[in-house]
This record gives sequence, C-alpha cells and structure tokens, in this order.
Amino acid sequence: MKKFIQTLRNIFTIDELRTRIVNTLLFLLIYRLAAHVVLPGVDPAKLAGLQDQTSGGILGLLDMFAGGAFSQASVVALGIMPYISASIVVQLLGIAVPYFQKLQKEGESGRKKINQYTRILTVLVVAFQAPGYLINLRAQAPGALLTYQDSPAFFMFSSTLIIIAGTLFVMWLGERITEKGLGNGISLIIMTGIIARLPFALYKELESRLNEGGGLVVFLIEIVALFAVVVFVILLVQGTRKIPVQFAKKIVGNRQYGGVRQYIPLKVNAAGVMPIVFAQAIMFIPATIAPYFDSPGMQSFAAALTDFNSIWYNLLFAFLIIIFTYFYTAIAVNPSQMADDMKKNGGFIPGIKPGRKTSEFIDEVMSRITFPGSLFLAVIAILPSLGKIANMNTQFAQFYGGTSLLILVGVVLDTLQQIESHLLMRHYDGLMKSGRIKGRTAVGAAV
Repeated sequence: MKKFIQTLRNIFTIDELRTRIVNTLLFLLIYRLAAHVVLPGVDPAKLAGLQDQTSGGILGLLDMFAGGAFSQASVVALGIMPYISASIVVQLLGIAVPYFQKLQKEGESGRKKINQYTRILTVLVVAFQAPGYLINLRAQAPGALLTYQDSPAFFMFSSTLIIIAGTLFVMWLGERITEKGLGNGISLIIMTGIIARLPFALYKELESRLNEGGGLVVFLIEIVALFAVVVFVILLVQGTRKIPVQFAKKIVGNRQYGGVRQYIPLKVNAAGVMPIVFAQAIMFIPATIAPYFDSPGMQSFAAALTDFNSIWYNLLFAFLIIIFTYFYTAIAVNPSQMADDMKKNGGFIPGIKPGRKTSEFIDEVMSRITFPGSLFLAVIAILPSLGKIANMNTQFAQFYGGTSLLILVGVVLDTLQQIESHLLMRHYDGLMKSGRIKGRTAVGAAV
C-alpha cells in the first residue's frame, strides 16, 4: 500500500504528467456530458425502451462503443465509430492502392495527407449513416420524435447536420487528447463509453441475483470469474513470439557499429479486435435480408442466426473469427516488407538466409502462432453468450469477453505504459515492483 501511495505521489510530482492526466480527464468529461445532450425535437422520456431494443447485433455494438449515446438519441449518437470505419478503409487502401502506399512512405507529410483523407471520408460515412440512424429511431421509438410529424424533411436534414457535427466534435476531442493528454485519444473515448456502462451492469446483476436466486455468493463467484477472464485476456494481448535478429558488425575508423542482437516481437493476436468486429457485421446480414424473403426456410435460417445463445450461432461466429483473424493478420503483418527492411539495415535471422527465405520464415512463424491466437480470440468472443446461458444480465455478460474486454485491456495497458515511461524518464520507480508494463507493439496494432 505504501508503494502504491508513493507511486501516486511521484505521478503528481511531475508537472507535465500531472497536466496531461488532468487534460485527459477534462476532455473525457466533456465527451460524457455531450453524450447526454439529446437531439432537438426528441423527447428523452420516450426513449426508455430503446436501449433494450438495441442490446444485440451491430446496434448493440455501436451503443456500447458510444457509451449509451446511441440509444439516448444524443448529438454524438454515432460516437467515434464513423472515424474508425474511415480509418479501416484508408488502411485497406494503403495495401491495395499504390497512391496510398506512396503516402505511407513519405513520412510526416504523407501522414498528414492520409489524416486529411480520413477526415473527409469520416464526413461521408456519417452523412450516409445518420439518415439510417434517424429512420431506425423513428421505427423503434415513433412517439419520441416530436417535430418529425410537423416537418419530416427539416427534422431529417437538421438532425443529420447535428450528428455530423457531433461526430466531428468527438474526433476533435480524440485528437486533442492524443496531443495534450495521455494515451491514444480515440481509444480512450471508446474505453470511456464502455466503462460508463459497467456500474449500471454491476448493479443490475447484483439486483438480479438478490431477487431471482443465487444471492451474494453467486455474485462474488461471478466477479472472481470475471477477474480470471481479464487475466486470460491480458495474456492473449501481451503474448509475443520473439524472433532474434543479428545485425552485421561494421567498423568505421575506431568505432564499431552494429553487431548487436535484437528481437522482432510477433504478436499472438496481431489482428486485435478487428476479427470480432468483422464477424459481428457478417452475422448481422441474415437478419437484415430475411424480411425481403417469404420463404419459411429463409425465415428459420435467419431466426437461428439471430439467437445469440444458440449453438449454431456461436459455432459460426467462432469460425468467422478464426477466418478473419488470418485475413486481418495477413493485412497487418507484411513478412516481405519486414524482410526487405531487415536486409537494407544489415540485419538477418541467425540460420536463415536474408531476403525470400527470411520472408518465408516469418510467414511460417506467423501462421503457427496465429492459429492458437485465433482460437483464444474465438473463445473470448463467445464468453458473453455463455454468460447469458448462465442467467447473467445481458449488459454484465458483455464484460466477460468480446470486443469490449479486449479494448479495455489494450487501452489500459497502453496508458499505464505511457505513465511508466514518464516516471522512468525522471528516474522514479515504475508502476510495478519488478518488471515493466509492456503495451501493445506497433506490429499489427488495430485501430
């Protein structure tokens, strides 16, 4: 306890670190306040049942990332997700389009241009998603739209502009957090939205156990199980396969350069949370297209794939996660480029020829470690469904795995690693008694 108190004192002793922490908290507070500002012309009292209707599928995922702003018809209802979608598209363009590949290699000037294209694409994505969100809102809570009855066109136009402005405001907050705060601003905004639902989920689960059976003992067992799952996720996020790299020794004058051994840390889960996001998007398609078909077979097929607790849903969901893990890992990690960069810098893997052989070796290692990583990721993804089968509250079960838990663990580790770096730079002890906190490496880090 004394060590913890002393660490807190050291943190607030450093002026720059203290200022960054305060700035981060203030920006996040502004975001949470904006999440409770309802769109003009919407009655918040008639939106009580909307959160239950968006508890599953892509709508539930968006509401979770937005911290409940989606189901509250907030001015920041779409949150940061349009920016994430635009970033993913630009990232994929950097692999397929030569122009974006050239920008990636131009350094700071190329990065600024890529950021500009991402912002423009974000506006286009929001302009496309906002009317769909408003139409869905009108279908699920028709009595809440007070001004829609008088002037539908004006309500749709004005609300679309407000939602676009809200998303751009959230994007600006994320950039300010990254610049003046601590950690990655976009990731922290998503994490804040997820954590905002944790107290309510804990209260609902405790109330459910006390009223419906199990009591306090079962609730404590669930908390211990949640702690064990978090530890398991940390092992998955931090797991790496280190490949030794030897650099050739050069002697220039009386000085020696190179001749040192370093490591390439290949992540067990290089794809991050993206396979779960892609798989959830695919699983939502049958329920979307089913209303357009009158076939009983199609209706029963869609019903089976919309039951989150069914065996077929979870088996197909796990299979898609495994497939998308390999797909996104192949996009995120380029063995050929790693081998070329290593060769240009005079590095080589002991026992492996530089060039093509090195590329094949890295690709083989990635294939081997990706398989157990994809299996572990699939298990984490279906844990919320297992929690629902065990009669857990739906919102509390979401914290047992899936996208939310992976994001929470990854962002917290990154933020703690930055705090520890500030402490070590000023010759203070780190956050841990032994060892150092390791954030996610740059290899394969998802948006």
